[in-house]
Amino acid sequence: MEDREIVDLYWQRSELAISETDHKYGRYCHTIAYNICGTDEDAEECVNDTWLRAWNRMPTERPTMLSAFLGCITRNLAINTIKAKNRVKRGGGEAALALDELSECITDGRNPEQLVEEKELEQAVGCFAAGLPETERMIFVLRYFYLAPVAEIAERLGCGQGKVKSSLFRTRKKLRESLQEEGLC
Repeated sequence: MEDREIVDLYWQRSELAISETDHKYGRYCHTIAYNICGTDEDAEECVNDTWLRAWNRMPTERPTMLSAFLGCITRNLAINTIKAKNRVKRGGGEAALALDELSECITDGRNPEQLVEEKELEQAVGCFAAGLPETERMIFVLRYFYLAPVAEIAERLGCGQGKVKSSLFRTRKKLRESLQEEGLC
């Protein structure tokens, strides 16, 4: 089924949207979550939560790329899962749960200037990545957006791990220079 048709199913509030999304993007989202969480259980939970978030947040405008929309949700959920587990390991338990419940009611302490700076940085990194040659961009995005291991990136692109590592090193150096030129670093 085409993405357009899947989005239409979400807008129609048809439960078929979830099953079609899972059929088309289940493995993709599971891979993202697994790369971050490291366990099938956590990855599966993140994927299921992704479908719920997609159901509740499907934008009124059609996403440019449904895969990117779903991948971003999955990535954020997986990162939050890891953060929550680390809090519990450090004794967070009930206190962390209570603070999470309250977090919706209070601000995170950042002032408007910080929010604007974060948004500028986000846009600068996005523009930087968009300007990279295709292979460098793929390596950069796979590593820093999807958090894929170097070995997996090398295998996926059919090259050696050394090439991936050196590409990442050079790309980070270029990014640092670009951000310094824009006064963001």
